Amino acid sequence: MSTPRTGAPRLTVVRRPRSGGGPGAAVLPGAVPAPRRPAAGPIRTTSAWLPTAPCSPRGCVESGRPWTGVPRAVLRLTALLVVVVLGVALIPLAGRLRAERRDRWIRRWCLAVVHTAGVRTRITGTALPTGGVLIVSNHVSWLDIPLLAAVRPARMVAKTEVRGWPVVGGLAARGGTLFIDRDRLRALPGTVERIAGTLRGGSAVAAFPEGSTWCGRAQGRYRRALFQAALDAGVPVQPVRIQYRSVYRSAEGAASTAPAFVGEDSLLASLWRVVSARGLVAEVVLRPALTPGPHTDRRTLAEAAQGGGRHPGSRAGAHI
Repeated sequence: MSTPRTGAPRLTVVRRPRSGGGPGAAVLPGAVPAPRRPAAGPIRTTSAWLPTAPCSPRGCVESGRPWTGVPRAVLRLTALLVVVVLGVALIPLAGRLRAERRDRWIRRWCLAVVHTAGVRTRITGTALPTGGVLIVSNHVSWLDIPLLAAVRPARMVAKTEVRGWPVVGGLAARGGTLFIDRDRLRALPGTVERIAGTLRGGSAVAAFPEGSTWCGRAQGRYRRALFQAALDAGVPVQPVRIQYRSVYRSAEGAASTAPAFVGEDSLLASLWRVVSARGLVAEVVLRPALTPGPHTDRRTLAEAAQGGGRHPGSRAGAHI
């Protein structure tokens, strides 16, 4: 019987500093590179809207979990790229489908993206099926984006830099992503109004209010600006919690930071780490929707949303 590997297969990559969290981070002005090591306690912010997570690949991302062999990892990565390319190629066809069939196709494609990467899914709870709704979630990985779309296709909120990314930028623009210019604080009211208008029109909008990706052992406080859009539009907010576990040799599994996409981590390194991991499971918990009535201001609405989406025992701004 072979012994599980305790070190991930090596893949040499060139890392460049990355700021402002993952691709779906709802970020606003003033990004700076994240510190290289985690620190407990309150996080520092460069502006009122953009916190800097204390997470980094070196300090937070695990390397001692079981890893699969290189051939299987290469097979997974190849299958993932094929699924993504096919999805992009079929976008014009999907646009001609009725809304119900189009949403069903998007859900299946997003689940296929996650599953071909070698990640199983556990989804509990029910998303509001129709009407305007603001879906908010903690942010750990690039996997969070297809996971949210798998439960309810929605227009994502992302930093404007994503528009210029190869492949991802074009895909995001075609998907109706609402881009935020994080360097223009004066543009914030207009951005909030644009999101509110989308919600009033009956569309779902998905966002990551932490403003940055975190490793999963802790999470940042939810920024309040996006919740103002839900209040202005008079639509509910649906909190979601995403957590990743390693269930190799254990049905229950332990929390895993292998999928985390944090700090100066490169997308290629994160992709390789995910497809190389063994027994990864993504748990998606949809909490009951929050109606605007009991929450008259964005502060209480943001706190209620995070209270329903926070992992038990975790604290905002500190590692556990």
